[in-house]
Amino acid sequence: MKTIKKLCLVFVLIGATVSSCTVTPVAKQREGCVDKYEPDRDYFPVKSKVDHAIGFSISYHKNYKVVTVNQPWKSAKEEFRYALVQCGTPNPAGFTESQIVQVPVRTVAILSTTHLAHLEKLDLLDRIVAMDSLELVYGEDVKARLKRNNVQDAGRNNALNLERLLALSPDLITTYGTGNPARDSHPKLLEAGLKVAINAEYMESSPLGQAEWIKFTALFFNQEDKANLVFADIVTRYEKVAAIAKTAKQRPTVLIGFHRSGTWYMAGGKSYAAKFLEDAGASYLWADEPTAGSNPLSFEAVYLRGRSADFWLNGSQDWKQKEDIPKSDGRYRDFQAWQIGQMYNNNARISNNGGNDYWQSGITNPDVVLADLVKIFHPELMPDYQLFYYKKLAP
Repeated sequence: MKTIKKLCLVFVLIGATVSSCTVTPVAKQREGCVDKYEPDRDYFPVKSKVDHAIGFSISYHKNYKVVTVNQPWKSAKEEFRYALVQCGTPNPAGFTESQIVQVPVRTVAILSTTHLAHLEKLDLLDRIVAMDSLELVYGEDVKARLKRNNVQDAGRNNALNLERLLALSPDLITTYGTGNPARDSHPKLLEAGLKVAINAEYMESSPLGQAEWIKFTALFFNQEDKANLVFADIVTRYEKVAAIAKTAKQRPTVLIGFHRSGTWYMAGGKSYAAKFLEDAGASYLWADEPTAGSNPLSFEAVYLRGRSADFWLNGSQDWKQKEDIPKSDGRYRDFQAWQIGQMYNNNARISNNGGNDYWQSGITNPDVVLADLVKIFHPELMPDYQLFYYKKLAP
């Protein structure tokens, strides 16, 4: 390193311009790096284009790509920009050190199980060195692979094992933000000098928009070709199921969620949950609410509108059977969906430690979630299909 710095200094003193002085010697030792930089070469011949997601954008340049996270959390007044620089080539001007990530990334720590699903679909599980909530991973095969690779537990998003992450020194940490300093981990990770990327898939207003964030993850590994193929298959399958749902003769009314700690958080009419219900041939009772996030409502407000709903989805994970519901609040007995037994929960796939596969792989399998919903609302349209993520509450 000292030798290279001295050579660069000599070239500067004699007035020579040598672009290779900006290339670190470490880069030449990394797989996937460039040995000799060519300024006119396009280092990213295969590109991704964002078609459904509204939360991030991509722009390509010769030796780097810029990815912008437009709305990292609700009411965010900032955006996050990252320069993904082909390893072995010069860094572009206009970016801070924390914004620059050398790609392809070799090692990654993930702070959400949905990011695990991305890496699984991209065949990149071997790049993971740490993740949060490791004990909640669903799937014996996935858990076995993580164990073989000695993946470490990173702690929780708001209680991270920073010392362990610093020792592992991953090329990248993927996390999410809420705008709440007491919960968010990215400020302390950046302060520690670690590379961090904010994934805001949960802010999307459509299931396909959420699923398209697999392209965001793939950008850091130069795996656009794989992500493009995976996502195209997802879109094809999703649209096929949605077309079946359009043939339904009736659209049953639907209520979602439950009352907890004095508040019923109801998804807005522009949310991905509302879009799922629309595409599944249902009538969401809060479809007229012009928001993409969740709205805090009183029990009384939900009672007035939702009591007559034909179906009730996504209640408490603690509800295993019908009689569990009025035990938490006797007023639930007045809901028609409870009375006729039309209640379904997305907890059909739960690990022994309580990990729910719906929150692990569901975002990357929106076509399967949609098929579940069509089966629930219109079983006659999919007579041979078996529910995957959802199950009916026992009588």
